[in-house]
Amino acid sequence: MDFDAVLIEPRRAKMEAAGFWEGVTIDDYFDRCLARDPDARVLSAISVGTGNRIDLTWAELDRLADRAAVGLRRLGVGRGDIVCCQLPNSWQFVATCLGAARIGAVFNPVMPIFREHELSFMLAHGEVKVFIVPKVFAKHDHEAMAEGLRLRLPLLQHVVVEGGAGANSFDRLLSNPDFDAERHTIGRDSRRGPNEVCTLVYTSGTTGEPKGVMHTANTMFSNLRPFADRLHMDGRDVVLMASPMAHMTGFMYGFLLPLMLGARFVLMDSWNKDLAARLVEGDGVSWTMASTPFLMDLTNAVEEGGTSAASLRTFLCAGTVIPGPVVERAQRVLGARVISAWGMSENGAVTTVRPEDPDNQSAISDGCPLPGVELQIRDAESRPVGPGVEGDIYVRACSIFGGYLKRPHLNGFDADHWFETGDRGRVDAQGYLRITGRSKDIIIRGAENIPVIEVEAELYKHPAVSTVAVVGYPDERLGERACAFVVPKPGHTLTFSEMQAFLADRGMTKQYWPERLELRDRLPMTASGKIQKFTLRKMLREEAGLA
Repeated sequence: MDFDAVLIEPRRAKMEAAGFWEGVTIDDYFDRCLARDPDARVLSAISVGTGNRIDLTWAELDRLADRAAVGLRRLGVGRGDIVCCQLPNSWQFVATCLGAARIGAVFNPVMPIFREHELSFMLAHGEVKVFIVPKVFAKHDHEAMAEGLRLRLPLLQHVVVEGGAGANSFDRLLSNPDFDAERHTIGRDSRRGPNEVCTLVYTSGTTGEPKGVMHTANTMFSNLRPFADRLHMDGRDVVLMASPMAHMTGFMYGFLLPLMLGARFVLMDSWNKDLAARLVEGDGVSWTMASTPFLMDLTNAVEEGGTSAASLRTFLCAGTVIPGPVVERAQRVLGARVISAWGMSENGAVTTVRPEDPDNQSAISDGCPLPGVELQIRDAESRPVGPGVEGDIYVRACSIFGGYLKRPHLNGFDADHWFETGDRGRVDAQGYLRITGRSKDIIIRGAENIPVIEVEAELYKHPAVSTVAVVGYPDERLGERACAFVVPKPGHTLTFSEMQAFLADRGMTKQYWPERLELRDRLPMTASGKIQKFTLRKMLREEAGLA
């Protein structure tokens, strides 16, 4: 695979001279930790459904990573090939990523919620040879789905199944003890350099197709180092991660961050608030990161269950605005500092509140820029505006990605290297950002982006649909939910259950389905025939008493 990461080289000299790009890779960080204390426990992985738990030292994880590297190589994966992994949070996910890095492959985690609709594009776009899935997760048969995709995608040669018992099982192909005899053949020559693409993550945009975000070691770790310094993190921290590691939240801050620090990390493959509360107490968790619903749940679990959260120092909350009462109650019950933040797959965290800020800062802002990050708010004519004025958010940063795979025309940079985020906000006189909306046509449900155009495109294929508009409406727990406004064709109608069944048949991720259906004779339009979505959003907000 040739990676068109055109945004790396033009800023390389400047970033290296400024000290932001230190040239340290995931392999380098792991080797340092392994040499320092090979027998220290580094990873604890818990399966919520079964209750199974495995604890690994650096030396044990090193052996598993080497097995994965040998196994991938035996499957024909070479330097620059993309390895796609749909596993939930697990030691297998971590070992596969480390193993891929050791043979110079590019790791492409994809969300376990994705189905045929999304995966068929991603696997073809990335020219993926090997696809790693759980046999069954969250009651979905991933093995059957993946095998069906393999038959339709000529470049996809192998499906590896974690939890399987056949010839394609993870234990046989990527974690075989027989591979230990070949560990010495995994050299350093194939490893990716710090300015070469090492990670590919797909993000949903407004184009109707996912975009492949290309990152290097330098773009990711130049975000993680100032992030850890601001939040006073070090190797003594214990990080809990229940957000999916296929998302940049889980991948960067639940895996790469503790790896960089040499800290222990605890993984949950799905969310369970009571188990999370017990892990905080039993494992001495000091730091975690998730969206607002997780914060509310953990607060409730600690208060109701009587567990101690004395070790928990920080809960970093990102994805949606955190209501003030939620911040106040969480800090009182957990005894931890709630830190708000804002970021994106293309950059990682952009802004965070500082631990030294007033207690209510996370309720009134999304933080200030990290070192190496610049913010600019612009008006409709792309002119910078002053403090307190709302506009479009532009970012220029050391940690900005290398570009969208095979789509450089969508990179969204101007001549001065400012990136148009598609979000709107304002910055106060002290430099703190407040997100106010999105110019992108997406909905953020529980910190997960819903690609509106993609959902609408599928609904337009329904024989009963004449016109459709999907818009967000406020939800206390998830931030937003999605409502589909539909104008049926003459003589037709559509029920909510019929809409759900249709999207299921189309193979669309359930989390993208609208959670409400409104039938209308017509939708509000502009003079040029464009649907006035702001009118629909206003109506829903008025109905909720939030206008």
